[in-house]
Amino acid sequence: MTRLLPGILAMAAIVVASNILVQVLFGQWLTLGAFTYPLAFLVTDVMNRVYGVAAARRVVLAGFVVGVICSFIGTQIQGEFGPIVTLRIAMGSGLAFLSAQLLDVAVFDRLRAGRWWRAPLASTLVGSSVDTLIFFSVAFSGTLAVLEPGNDVSWAGEMLPLLGVGPQVPLWVSLALADWSVKLALALIALVPFRLIVGRLTAQLA
Repeated sequence: MTRLLPGILAMAAIVVASNILVQVLFGQWLTLGAFTYPLAFLVTDVMNRVYGVAAARRVVLAGFVVGVICSFIGTQIQGEFGPIVTLRIAMGSGLAFLSAQLLDVAVFDRLRAGRWWRAPLASTLVGSSVDTLIFFSVAFSGTLAVLEPGNDVSWAGEMLPLLGVGPQVPLWVSLALADWSVKLALALIALVPFRLIVGRLTAQLA
């Protein structure tokens, strides 16, 4: 377990930072949390490559527990329009994180024997896509209002041009697409630190 501590601490730090920074807007479609959360996939992939599937899953579960704690704290903090974390956001966040990260672990493991970049890139792209779909659907889609009838998210369903320039879609779709685009870009950028960190850790274990 000691060898996993850096990964667990890194995952916990990313989850905590993302829960805080998601409250800070960045432009019209994003929050600062969109730039920190994707690093969770980097941590998972590094742990998977160096220590294996079981280790990666333990780090994911640790991150999930930290996320649940953050969500609970957020439900107790009142913002201008109520709790800063609603039940739907908490459910979407937890379900998206756990599903996407465990899927990332599974995809990575299936591809680990290929070229070094295939497993981290493919697993992150798949995991990020699932994460975005689950979170924004559960948290903001009007079709799932039954999850929290007392929470008015009609603002997220306002019909607006996609990212300000495309066809008319619900606002939450633009938010999801912007978030997903950042995840995809960071998946490519993260290949550099992935290669460097894995090389260093592997050398230390040799």
